[in-house]
Amino acid sequence: MPKNKLKKFIESTEFENFFQPSYSEVKDGFYLRGKWANDFFKNNNPIILELGCGKAEYTIGLAEKYQNNNYIGMDIKGSRMWRGGKTSIEKKINNVAFVRSKIELIENFFGPKEISGIWISFPDPQPKNKNIKRRLTSPKFLNRYKNILKPNSIIHLKTDNIMLFEYTLNVINKYNHSLLFSTKDLYNSGINEDVVLIQTYYEKMFLKKGIPINYLKFKLNIE
Repeated sequence: MPKNKLKKFIESTEFENFFQPSYSEVKDGFYLRGKWANDFFKNNNPIILELGCGKAEYTIGLAEKYQNNNYIGMDIKGSRMWRGGKTSIEKKINNVAFVRSKIELIENFFGPKEISGIWISFPDPQPKNKNIKRRLTSPKFLNRYKNILKPNSIIHLKTDNIMLFEYTLNVINKYNHSLLFSTKDLYNSGINEDVVLIQTYYEKMFLKKGIPINYLKFKLNIE
């Protein structure tokens, strides 16, 4: 492991809100599963996830803006997540946590109806057909989210990748999920919400290159 990444990894282990459990610690259910509100956040406020959070711009930005919500950033890239953890400690943001793990294990971390919303910002589009099931908006992943989300919870997807945008639209239509808003050019859509008020590190790079940002807002069909 490069020296800088190792330094960040060691420092993040000292953050009280940063969890990096081994598989053996989560395979039968993480100890906070179903208990995040009571045992960690110490309140009953809604919990919102940012999946593939990277530097956690949404986790931090939303937590600062909406202090009556709790936010958890989840990613496997610890060196990127370190930035979010470091910022939350420096700013003393108490309604934030971070989970370093594969998103495939999301049901091991969160119990039924424990989560009130999901943000997916610029995930790996997994363009190869053999990797379709690894897309974070595939039916396989949406079924995982369905098992942890409260009814009527909103999922947000931001991506520069038109293929992933159109793929997700097709999944929403095929499985009768409820599409609330869609655009292939977010910053010329006229929308004035958190989705444009907070920008990720990668989003800023895409915008500088003139790459349009795609956005979807939808609810799952929970039967």
